[in-house]
Formats: sequence, C-alpha cells, structure tokens
Amino acid sequence: MVAKGDMTDLVGRLRRIGQQHKTQNRHVAVDDVHAIADILGGRALPQRDLLGDSAEREDVADRLTQEQAAILDAIRLLPRVEVRGGAGSGKTWLAVEQARRLSHLGLRVALVCYSRGLAAFLQRRVKTFPGRRDVPAYVGTFHGLGAEWGAEPGSDDDSDYWERRLPEQMVTLAREQPAGQKFDAIVIDEAQDFADLWWPALLAALKSEEAGPLFAFSDEGQRVFSRYGSAPAQLVPIVLDHNLRNTRQIAESFNTLSAMRMRLLGGDGPDVRLVECAAADSLDRADDEVEALLDEGWRPEDVALLATGSRHPEQVTRQGAGPEAYWESFWDVDQVFYGHVLGFKGLERRAVVLALNESEPSERSRERLYVGLSRARDQLVVCGDPDYITQVGGAAVLRRLRGAA
Repeated sequence: MVAKGDMTDLVGRLRRIGQQHKTQNRHVAVDDVHAIADILGGRALPQRDLLGDSAEREDVADRLTQEQAAILDAIRLLPRVEVRGGAGSGKTWLAVEQARRLSHLGLRVALVCYSRGLAAFLQRRVKTFPGRRDVPAYVGTFHGLGAEWGAEPGSDDDSDYWERRLPEQMVTLAREQPAGQKFDAIVIDEAQDFADLWWPALLAALKSEEAGPLFAFSDEGQRVFSRYGSAPAQLVPIVLDHNLRNTRQIAESFNTLSAMRMRLLGGDGPDVRLVECAAADSLDRADDEVEALLDEGWRPEDVALLATGSRHPEQVTRQGAGPEAYWESFWDVDQVFYGHVLGFKGLERRAVVLALNESEPSERSRERLYVGLSRARDQLVVCGDPDYITQVGGAAVLRRLRGAA
C-alpha cells in the first residue's frame, strides 16, 4: 500500500513490489502495469473528478454572480427597475439579494414569483439568511398572496379563476388590507410570467401605489405560458448580458434562442450530448440516459429529467401526493428529479436530460426548448428529433447540439 506521504519513494516502492512478485509470486504482467497507470491517472475515481470539476465551476459561478451585486448598488436610488437578462445571468440570485437588502433596511418586503417550484426554492433560500431581519415578510407565489388575504379558493382546472377572477379580486383585497399589512417594496422573479391583469394587484399591495419600490427580474425568452403581459411602463430597464451559471458548451446550445446574445463566462465542461430519436421514444431514451449519467458518477441529487410535452409517468406519480410533497422531493438526495420545463424555470441541476416529447411544435415550443436547454449547469443530454429541433430552434441549435461550431 502506498500512502500520500510515501510518494517521494514511489519508484523504489514499485521496484520492490516487482522484486517481491519475481521471487515470491508471478511476474508483473503488462495488464498489471496498465491497471497501475489507470489508478495513478485517476480514471478509477470518475465520481471524484466529475463532481470536483463541477464544484470548482460552481464556485467560480457563485463568485461572478455575487460580483453582479454591484448592479444593486448602482440602482439603489431608483425605486422602480426591471432587470432583464438571459438564462444563467444570475437574475434569481439578484432578486433574492435585493429582497434581503430591502428587508435589512427595515422595509416590509414581498418576494413573489408565479411557479410553485421556484417559490419553494425561494422559501428555502431565505431560510439560510443569517439574521431574521433579512427575511422578507412574504415569500411565495403571486396567487398565494390572494390566499393570505382571504380570497375565495379555486380549482387547478379553472384557468379563468387563476388568470382573471382571482387577480381582479386581489386588487380589492389588497386595498382593504390594513396599512401595516401592505408592503413597502415588492420584488418579482421571472416577471415575464405575469399577465397584465396581475400587475394592478401588486401595485395595490404597496403602501404607495404610485411610488412604492418595485423591482422586476425577467427574461422574455422564457415566456413559456400562453399569456401576455408587461411590467409597468415606469420601470427603468437594466440589462444583464453575461451567462455565468452554464458551461460554455451548454450556453452555446441555447445562445441563439435568447432574446439577447450573451457573453459566456461559465467555463468549460463536458460536451453536450444529442440522442437522436422520435418524440414518441424520447422519454424511454431519456430514462436510459439518466442511468448512463448515474453510471458515469453523477449522484441522483445531481440529475433531473425534464419533458417538454406530456409529463413523465414518474412525475405524475409523485404529483399525486400533492404539490408541496412533490416539490419537497426536489431536494431529496436519494432520487433523480422528474419535472417539466414549464415548472422548472428559475431552477437548475448539475446534469439534465431533456426529453423533446412534443408530438408537434406548439405556440411556445421555442421558449420551452430554450428553458429546457438552459437548466443544466454542467452536463446536458437532449433526446429528440433533429427535424423538430431545426423547426423549433433553428439550424444553429442543431449544429451546436451535434457538436459542430
């Protein structure tokens, strides 16, 4: 056995091992030499290298993201701002940090988004703040505010309730709130998800509808829902044009789909893999690729399988336990997460297998492709029909997925 402290005498120890084999056992064979070379080269420890490289890239991305806090310093005198940036630009981190800073000043702050998954992530994130003073007064979904105000409940199947009736009711409920229950400032993440009918309720929730601080973080390229809306016109636009969170290989695959061309600062990682198959076969092929990633050394907690069309049967099963239990499984270290691109915006995984299982392109297929490609930080595997990719994303996306420049 050779320990770390024995490396200075490594040659001598190997020579003595050879002599012992010569006198006591069989000769050292060529296969033995190759096995030793593999061990010394690190190939016997793929998981350590794989996860170690990922951790190093994540450290760099975290540092670059934190440096973007200078943007918040620059806008501290602007009460109403829209920060626009592509996938991987650090918008969610900035939204959370802005909410923390405003709360630390003693303001009553709401940090809101549309999707339940992102809301669950934000709620977990603020729990890590060192001081209670930093935690916003409300962290959750836009519609969750209505529930807190006593709005009439509705069914998940009643889209008119969520899109129109509840937001209209929330305007009245917001104005009826006591002054102490209104907000000094509101921060919105993934603001492109918000319909025009929703903004009046947010403004009514401010202590000052006309001048209360409002900060929206958005990416027009991720407008995956069939609703149209825009932030209030008085918001000052600020643009983020750096991709920090994805490897260069992954960011190049979706850069042409972004509303703006991004500078890619995420570093190098594994090549993107394209598994060419029909849409009907993409979920089965995606299952195979998940197993391959686990065999390569990725842990279950590192991997997500995302669909663009019908949901994976495993996701359907887990959602049967209710939305809270389903999103709690996102942090389960013992299992792969199964989701849909519609609910995964603002979230990420080290390794993502994307199943392009829409049978035909739909109104928002391009945006779904963009979101799906951008959810992986380190390793991306895409299972789908090349013709579909070209039709939805363009020939440049297919070339990148195939590894061509």
